[in-house]
Amino acid sequence: MKLGSDHAAVVTGGASGLGAAVAAALRLKGVKVALLDRDTDKGMAYAAEIGANFYETDVIDATSVAAALTQARGAHGQESICVNCAGIAPAAKTVSRGEAHDLALFQMVINVNLVGSFNVASQSAAGMVAADPVGEERGVIIHTASIAAFEGQMGQVAYAASKGGIVGLTLPMARDLARSGVRVMAIAPGIFGTPMVTSMSQDIQNGLAAGIPFPPRLGDPDEFAALALHIIENAFLNGSVIRLDGATRLAMR
Repeated sequence: MKLGSDHAAVVTGGASGLGAAVAAALRLKGVKVALLDRDTDKGMAYAAEIGANFYETDVIDATSVAAALTQARGAHGQESICVNCAGIAPAAKTVSRGEAHDLALFQMVINVNLVGSFNVASQSAAGMVAADPVGEERGVIIHTASIAAFEGQMGQVAYAASKGGIVGLTLPMARDLARSGVRVMAIAPGIFGTPMVTSMSQDIQNGLAAGIPFPPRLGDPDEFAALALHIIENAFLNGSVIRLDGATRLAMR
């Protein structure tokens, strides 16, 4: 798929972090971009900055997602690109100080990271499937997994489970949509310089960077965006999860 102004994209979690980097990179290619995020203030400000549209969206609510996609399509036409970056990562152990992991917290992480990604992707795919193809393709969906899906650390039981779900759904979703010309991929980032990490002390950030084999630094969100754009433009990438981690393998803690 050749990126340009004839394409429209929706990016969840597009107000900050990895989603913001993807949105900006798509805009530089001329793609019409809709940011879907819960943070209205950040979302509207960032959309104005990069020339995108913003729609307040709760990814775990089917009605909210449907409304956002309807508005985005009204402004830009049917999207051919859907990138899921919305996510949360609270830390809690299975048992801590004798207390079981809060079930509501576990369910919330699964809902936002896994169910939310499926909710947006499935509704976006329904629109793609009904659209006319451009060449052989009708669309591309990119999910955000994590290397925690493969080496979840202590305290990441909910997060790792949610991202493991993303890994598990990528291939069957790609197979479901293959005959309709819609590709599905996932990126599993390592430790990136997103607000979740840069809000930590510099000493902690330095420690995290030191554990990355090469390059020994935090990942740059622009590197995540560059991979997302390559996936979109490389038609033979489908049904797989790509690690983007500087050869990092997470330790137990």
